[in-house]
Amino acid sequence: MSLLLKDRVWTMEAATAKRGVYPLHGFKLGLYRLPIKLEEPAELQSVHDGLKKAFEMDMYADRIYATYRWKEQNMADPDAKGYEEVELSVTVEIVTGEVVDIIYQIFPIEKFGDPNWVKDYRKKADHFAKLVIDTILRNTILADKMISHFVKSEKISEVAAIQKLEELTPLAKIVLGAKPKPVEATDEEVEEDDDSIEIPDGAKPGPIDVNYKSKMKLSSSYDAMGYAIKTWGRKGTNNGIMGVWGEFVSVDYDICIADGGCLEACPVGVYEWFDTPGNPASGQKPLMSKELDCIFCLACEGVCPPQAIKIFEQK
Repeated sequence: MSLLLKDRVWTMEAATAKRGVYPLHGFKLGLYRLPIKLEEPAELQSVHDGLKKAFEMDMYADRIYATYRWKEQNMADPDAKGYEEVELSVTVEIVTGEVVDIIYQIFPIEKFGDPNWVKDYRKKADHFAKLVIDTILRNTILADKMISHFVKSEKISEVAAIQKLEELTPLAKIVLGAKPKPVEATDEEVEEDDDSIEIPDGAKPGPIDVNYKSKMKLSSSYDAMGYAIKTWGRKGTNNGIMGVWGEFVSVDYDICIADGGCLEACPVGVYEWFDTPGNPASGQKPLMSKELDCIFCLACEGVCPPQAIKIFEQK
């Protein structure tokens, strides 16, 4: 909830202390309490496992930890005299139970050695912590629980609740497969084991096959904040072969090289980035999370260098 945490510093001198909430045993900083329940072991495991591709995850008892790491250099040229590099990190802690507390902390820079040349360390750490929190709330089962809470407590529609959650989590990265129960394929295709899939060395040559719906098997859909994005030809779970995503705004992710032209060209914001580690064409893809908003202008189709996009008019 990066917007709710903006310019706020919370301490443990509150009701949370009665629950024995001590974030990572020191250097307390940010706290946000969610009015939802997370108690089932399967649900905790789901949150932990669902974000492994995005963060370094750990779990102990009723707490889940997500760590984000980044590197800083004191100069651009690694071969230059005096060059230094340091790996920094920030950890977000999810304390589960009848309510959920999401906590983060920023250690003194000295924890990482003596890199006093790093600029804006606390500001960057604060930003990355909020990015982790937003990503957790947008991608895991906590998103469904928050949406349900908004619908009941504020008496708004599910669509309005989804929009509210999106507005409250502007720093969120989209993480593939971060929920425990993915939408199943409509046919009876058995998903292949990742070890049996032959992964290509690089991007598949374009253009996209406009007849993919008749040539590829329908595969598991992807849940984008309540909207099921259809996929064809998707194999396994490690993004080695992703196939074509989108029924109307269709992108062959094995051709897509993530140049970003489609995001810039789209006048109505149909796309947003999401991470696809392990895909030989690119480690990011444009997710058509607002597919139904497409106005059929064909701008994205025209600017895609490898011609990975095909737009179909909705009927």
